[in-house]
Amino acid sequence: MPKLLIYDRNVTRIRGMGQPADAADFVSENASNLDGQGSDLAAGMVAGVLGRLPRGLKMPLRLVLWNGQQIDLGPKPKVSLRLAAAKSMAYLRQPSINHLAEAYVNGHFDLSGDVNDIVEVAMGLAVANESSQGRFARLLKAARHNKTVDKSSIAHHYDVSNAFYQQWLDERMVYSCAYYPLGNEALADAQVAKIDHILKKLMLQKNERLLDIGCGWGALAIRAAQTFGARVVGITLSQNQYELATERVARAGLQQRVDIRLMDYRDLSPRDGMFDKITSIGMFEHVGLKHLGAYFGKMASVLKDGGLVLNHGITSTDPGSGSTPLGAAEFIDKYVFPNGELPHIGLALGEMQAGGIEALDVECLRRHYARTLAQWSHNFEMQSGTLRHLVDEKTWRIWRIYLAGCAYAFLKNWVSLYQVLGCKAGQGASLNPTPWSRAYMYGIGLHPS
Repeated sequence: MPKLLIYDRNVTRIRGMGQPADAADFVSENASNLDGQGSDLAAGMVAGVLGRLPRGLKMPLRLVLWNGQQIDLGPKPKVSLRLAAAKSMAYLRQPSINHLAEAYVNGHFDLSGDVNDIVEVAMGLAVANESSQGRFARLLKAARHNKTVDKSSIAHHYDVSNAFYQQWLDERMVYSCAYYPLGNEALADAQVAKIDHILKKLMLQKNERLLDIGCGWGALAIRAAQTFGARVVGITLSQNQYELATERVARAGLQQRVDIRLMDYRDLSPRDGMFDKITSIGMFEHVGLKHLGAYFGKMASVLKDGGLVLNHGITSTDPGSGSTPLGAAEFIDKYVFPNGELPHIGLALGEMQAGGIEALDVECLRRHYARTLAQWSHNFEMQSGTLRHLVDEKTWRIWRIYLAGCAYAFLKNWVSLYQVLGCKAGQGASLNPTPWSRAYMYGIGLHPS
């Protein structure tokens, strides 16, 4: 049976063996020749890597080496990381979220344990790595955006398969932050509450014309037509979403009230008709920081005077609109969400004004998205058996770590989410149709009984 080793950074040795922590360079330079080598050399390699971490670091992690040897980094390990080969150690030399997640999804090591514990351990390693190097910077990334690039990015993220998303979303397949008025609602109820919260903010009325930019699988469009009596145009760049949303509209008998289009928002034109209300839910993350002004300008160009727009989107918590820290942004951009860019809420509001829309109400839903993602991640874990038959192992691993990691990021205030209600900017009082109090959003009477 392999010997259990206890790592002690304070003495730069691995207890149970005499190998000093001075072999880090073996990891990348000689890994291809080290598979199957002896225990002493394996221990030295690990000590060389772990010796880069801060003294006194303890975490509930067990490393299982390619030769079967086990090393605990703290008492009572909750997570096991099993290295496939000596060369896999290279990913631990600078354990950013990007390096760790990439190694996991590509099979360089396996992880066992509760997915939330896995994320906690990964974040602990990444923070220790950044702290040891004196860096915790958020870099401003600039992605290229045009119709071809954006359509490809949307397909990469949303066209995994409809069946895949159906396993862990609610029955309406709402793929955006839910709203928990009491904080303990079931996911399906919270998603309906979110849609109704948005449509109430917009004061949507019967027969008003609503534009839903990034309509997903049609949940908001269908709810707006069925419950509020609106006439809806929903647009998406995802072929899968377009086909299923169209099918769901037909199944609900709403073809005369809901029109789903496979369309880029840049192709919207006043010539095709103006809208009383506009929603954009989880869409502007795809637009690009440099294009936000034009995006909001396009909204303003098809919004009637006296109309309202609601933008619901993820934002950076970095005042400079820097990307998510610790290498998380690099992993998401490469494997999950190509070319996504998150503005700080300050930048978003400024670009909204520049585009001709005045912000009337701003609501932070960061806690709500942390809870939404936690519920999605739980559903994903519960349906893993089915999901692994629907997609390949790499895709399953990507989404498993992505959902749990995003829940952590929202919980820790690395990213946030805001709903911003707006109207056309200008001097006319009639441009803003909302009451003097925001009580109407919650169905609260304006006058005492």
